[in-house]
Amino acid sequence: VQLQASGGGLVQAGGSLRLSCTASGITFSDYVMGWFRQAPGKEREFVASRRGSGGSAFYEDSVEDRVSISRDNAKNTVYLQMNSLKPEDTAVYYCAAGRSILPAITTPRGYTYWGQGTLVTVSS
Repeated sequence: VQLQASGGGLVQAGGSLRLSCTASGITFSDYVMGWFRQAPGKEREFVASRRGSGGSAFYEDSVEDRVSISRDNAKNTVYLQMNSLKPEDTAVYYCAAGRSILPAITTPRGYTYWGQGTLVTVSS
C-alpha cells in the first residue's frame, strides 16, 4: 500500500494550494480518506476527511470555511483545496486511509495507512 502526497509549497498569506494524494494497493472507495497536519513542535491534528462513496465531508472547526476535501475514486486520489491560507497553516500535511463504519475518522489512530507528507509554508 502506498499513499503519495503532493502539492505542497511556499505560498503567501491569502493564497491557495491544492494538495493531492494518490493511493495504490487498496480498494480506494472502501476507505475513508483524511488529511492531517503537523506543525513543528505540535501534535498531528485532523484537518478533513471524506468517506469513499457518497459520504459527507468533515472538517476541523478552524479550517472549515477555508478548505474543501474531495476525492476522485476513479483516479484513487483525494484532494485538499486550501484557500485564504494563513501563516498558522504552515505544517507538513499528511494524507491517510482508514476503514470505519462511522461517518468520519478524526483521530490519527483511526487510520491504517499514511502518506509521506508534503510541506506547506505560508509566508506573512
